[in-house]
Amino acid sequence: MSDEHILVVDDDPRLLRLLQRYLSENGYRVSTALDAGSAREVLARIQPDALVLDVTMPGEDGLSLTNSLRRDGLSLPILLLTARGEPADRIGGLEAGADDYLGKPFEPRELLLRLRAHLRRVVPSLPAVNELPETLRLGELEFDIKRGLLSGPEGPVHLTGGEAALLGVLTSQPGTVLSREAIARALDMDEIGERAVDVQVTRLRRRIEVDPKEPRFLHTVRGKGYVLKPGR
Repeated sequence: MSDEHILVVDDDPRLLRLLQRYLSENGYRVSTALDAGSAREVLARIQPDALVLDVTMPGEDGLSLTNSLRRDGLSLPILLLTARGEPADRIGGLEAGADDYLGKPFEPRELLLRLRAHLRRVVPSLPAVNELPETLRLGELEFDIKRGLLSGPEGPVHLTGGEAALLGVLTSQPGTVLSREAIARALDMDEIGERAVDVQVTRLRRRIEVDPKEPRFLHTVRGKGYVLKPGR
């Protein structure tokens, strides 16, 4: 049995039972909730490693709950489930603070693979660690490239899985302009589109920039993409 604990929130009891059984059979501890209120009660008692959350629930919906949890500083991976699978809906989920978005109906195997990827927080397309410096400075912040951890004068800076993955991709080639297409491919966002990259960049700037509207480190290169320029 894995030590990793998944909270699944959906107003469909049948789907909850299916996912609880499937994820348990694949080694995870699983808690469930039927709505946002019940999810908050569970989160007050435990600290899960990831959250699988239905968007279209009665009462407080999944987007609102995601937004609220992010404002409260919760940094665990959040994967949204919804019958609305259009790119605009997925981007809305990312803007709310989710790390991933899976349209219904879906294969449980795909959910499992996405969860594993986010729980590992693997940064794709990185060069070998020995080709990179151990850390990069972003003003008062320091990013540990090998561990994927960002810290500042007051301690760790909590990043979502998507934010950490994006920062890892950018720090793999500091000073190099990376196209939106290349970043989307590295982050496995091809099917959502390059607009999703812009959303993640906006979120990351809120973490690393003193003034996200006047970025010092994460720059937009018009018509080309983004470049990270570390410094003090």
